[in-house]
Amino acid sequence: MAKGLRTFMPRMAGGLIMAVPAVIAMAGTLTGPAAAEAELRAVSMFPRGLVYTQSFLGLVEQVNARGRGLVQIRFIGGPEAVPTTQQAEALRTGVVDMIYGPGSYYPGLVPETDALIGSNISPMEQRRNGGIALLNSIHERKMNGHYLAHIDGGVSFHIYLKEPPGKSSDGGIDLNGLKLRAGPFYREFFTALGAVHVLIPAPEVYTALSRGAVDGIGWPSIGIMDFSWDQFLKVRIDPGFSQTDLGVLVNLDRWTALDPAARDLLESVAVAYEAESYQRSQALAASEDAELRARGMDVITLDAAAAQAYLATAYRSIWQRLESRDDTHYQALRALFYRE
Repeated sequence: MAKGLRTFMPRMAGGLIMAVPAVIAMAGTLTGPAAAEAELRAVSMFPRGLVYTQSFLGLVEQVNARGRGLVQIRFIGGPEAVPTTQQAEALRTGVVDMIYGPGSYYPGLVPETDALIGSNISPMEQRRNGGIALLNSIHERKMNGHYLAHIDGGVSFHIYLKEPPGKSSDGGIDLNGLKLRAGPFYREFFTALGAVHVLIPAPEVYTALSRGAVDGIGWPSIGIMDFSWDQFLKVRIDPGFSQTDLGVLVNLDRWTALDPAARDLLESVAVAYEAESYQRSQALAASEDAELRARGMDVITLDAAAAQAYLATAYRSIWQRLESRDDTHYQALRALFYRE
C-alpha cells in the first residue's frame, strides 16, 4: 500500500441404479424451495483504503443488507488480489464475478468506455436517455460483462503540479516538456498541451514525486490526500475537465444465471446508488477543495477564453480517440453522453 494512504470510515456421479432415498433426495432438490443464496466475488481496481473503493464497499453493504437469502457480494480485495491490469480479463473469463473501476483501464476490450470520460452529463441522465443501456449492450458483446452502474460520477479531473507553470502566448498554461503522470486516457490531451505523458501505477506515484521523476500528475478532484501526494503537489489547474468513469460490472454468464429476483435487486440498488454516490461525490469534492486550499494548494483558474480552449482540447482528444479506435457507435454515443 502506498505511503500515506488514509483509511476512510465508511456432481453427482454413480451407476445406473439408484437407491430409493437418493431418488427422493434428488426430487426434493429439483422441486423444493428456491435456489440457495448466490455469492458474487468482487474486486476493485483501486486499493481498499482509497475513497473510491470505500464508496464501492458502500454499494456492497447495501446489496448485502437487502439481499440476505438471495444474493451477496463478497469483496475479495483490490490490486493485491487481482492486478489492476488483469481484472477486466478476469471478469470476462469468469475468474471473478464483479469488478469496480475506471472504464479507461480496459480500452483494449471496450474502447467505447471513452464515452464516459468524454461525458459532460450526469450518470442519471446517461441512464434516462439510454446511454447506459447502449454501453451495456457493447460491454455484453465485447467483454462478456453486464454494465451494472456508473457510480461516483461527476468528479472532474485536474492537472496538479509541483511548481507553477509558465504562461502561453494565448493566456493559457505552458506545459511544454513537463513530465506528467496519469492514466492512459490523458495521453492525447497531455500531448496536445506539449507535456510528456508518463504511465506509473498509482501506488508508485509518491516515490516518483519525491524523487523528481515527474513534475505533476493528472487526477480527479478527490483523492489527492489519500496518498499524501499533496506533500509535493502545490498547484492545481482549473477548470476541471471530463468526469470519472467508475463502473460496476458483472460477468455476463454469472449475471444471466442469477435468479431474476437477484438481478432485480442488484439493478434497483445500483440505480439508486448512482444518484446517491453522485451527490456524495459533489460534497466530498467541495470538502477536499477547501482542505487542499487550507494546506496551501495554489489554484490557478484560467480566464474564460483560455478555459474554453483548454476544455475543447480535453474533450476533443477523448472523442477523437474513440472515433479512431472504433467508430461503430461513435455518433450514437456522442449524442447520448455529450451535450454540445
